[in-house]
Amino acid sequence: MKPSALTLPRRLLAVAAVSVLAVAACGGSDDADAGPSAEAPTDRVLNLSFLQDPGQPPDPDIYYAGQGLLLTTNMYEGLLQYKRGVETPELEPALAESWTVSEDNLSYTFTLREGVVFHDGTPFTSAAVKASIDRRLAVNQGPAYMVADVADVVPNGDFEVTITLSSPTTIFLDFLASPYGLRMLSPTALEENAGDDFAATYLQTNSIGTGPYVLSDAQVGSRYAMTAFEDYWGPEPYFTEVNIPVITDSSSQQLQFGEGELAAILHDLPTSAVASYLADESIDSYSLKTLMSDYLYINPNTPFGSEQVNRNALQQAIDREAIFEQAYAGRGSVAESAYPGTMVAEGEAPQEVEYDPAVLTELAPTLPEDQKAVIVGYDSNSPDNQLVANLISTQLTAAGLDATVQSFTTSQIFGWVSDTEGAPDVLATLGWPDAAPEYTWAHISWDPGAGLNYLQCSDEEVTELLADGLVTGDAATFSEAGTKAIATGCWLNLVNQNDFMVAQPWLAGVEEAHNVTHPNSLYVAALSVEE
Repeated sequence: MKPSALTLPRRLLAVAAVSVLAVAACGGSDDADAGPSAEAPTDRVLNLSFLQDPGQPPDPDIYYAGQGLLLTTNMYEGLLQYKRGVETPELEPALAESWTVSEDNLSYTFTLREGVVFHDGTPFTSAAVKASIDRRLAVNQGPAYMVADVADVVPNGDFEVTITLSSPTTIFLDFLASPYGLRMLSPTALEENAGDDFAATYLQTNSIGTGPYVLSDAQVGSRYAMTAFEDYWGPEPYFTEVNIPVITDSSSQQLQFGEGELAAILHDLPTSAVASYLADESIDSYSLKTLMSDYLYINPNTPFGSEQVNRNALQQAIDREAIFEQAYAGRGSVAESAYPGTMVAEGEAPQEVEYDPAVLTELAPTLPEDQKAVIVGYDSNSPDNQLVANLISTQLTAAGLDATVQSFTTSQIFGWVSDTEGAPDVLATLGWPDAAPEYTWAHISWDPGAGLNYLQCSDEEVTELLADGLVTGDAATFSEAGTKAIATGCWLNLVNQNDFMVAQPWLAGVEEAHNVTHPNSLYVAALSVEE
């Protein structure tokens, strides 16, 4: 994420922070007070929802966005996975029962789980590993980079396989466990439905994984559904059907939840609704750790941002504590590190930026006129970052700048990776990495041309440190890289964001079904009804 799919930025017309808070308060808090009105279902049907359409088919080699993991991670499995129900990432077996790694980090040998079948009835064997890697590389979409260094795949019988890389790395196992990582696909189904796009058309409406659920409906922009896989190798899921309509209005989503039509809301609740739900004892609220961060980019390609002294002064003018309290209270923590809090040990890559708005206040009157006016941008799809952008604008205005707020579409923001023309001076955004190691966050955010380095600010020392860290895995190297990235003045981590979810009191297993590396999603097979 990731490389890419991990982020959501935004922005709209300038508004005072107070008025934005008032608008946000109208975003459904009355609905939130409605409370649940339905008993637990007896038909074993689970009703959830998407606030935005996933935007891509639930094809694990193509899907690479913020929502939709609810589909892909319940229908497809990889060789490894991250453990569910814990607050820090931990690798564990999935379709590989065990593995060994060569001393040079080039060869990985996996002992595969027996007795597993794909959704089309094909037995899972070592042949599927090579077919799945070949298909991901052939499709060559966003997640393909995770297997780009695979040089050879050699089966040793049906239930052992060795994967050899072309260059050493310390994070290949994490790539396999990533929610966007390599998933096993039926080689039979791939061949029979290949068409001229490696079965991509087929996988828009069908699933060929080994997961506990099978895709039963996929109406882009409208509705998705899954049915329990009868031949699943693991424990039988309690819910036999899962309905996931696309409800694009948060107030409507909250109303349906209040009337008992939805079992839970898994993501994107506005700040006002969060406060209302936290005070409502008739429903269950969850604030679950993730690898998500809400952070700030400062553009080095605008008149204001072109001077490092300006960027560093702006960093010091940002009151992270106030932003947390007003936008994320009850669902996160103030970021102390350049990395997400659950990714690093305490004290690693500390953000040694002292809050001192007086630095910018003293600087502002001395700036040329073209440096005094700044635009604070945010992604138009994110009400949270609209609020954050307005809070930042208010803080910068108080420090002497002429700050206004503007929204941008997600496509505009990703476009700045190659051309920053039209980008704002400051961008408030949300993101998370593809996997748990520090490199997956740092590379995508700080390296030249990386997918989330929207405003093209890089430092040669940081780039060299990251390249070394990829090979050594040394935490101190990544800590130094993070400290230097903050020192450029281009970047500031604001808040470690949790997944805030609400559920009907009869829904059991939410915490156990949550994965710290899989935001906005749950492993549905772990959910059931309170007895």
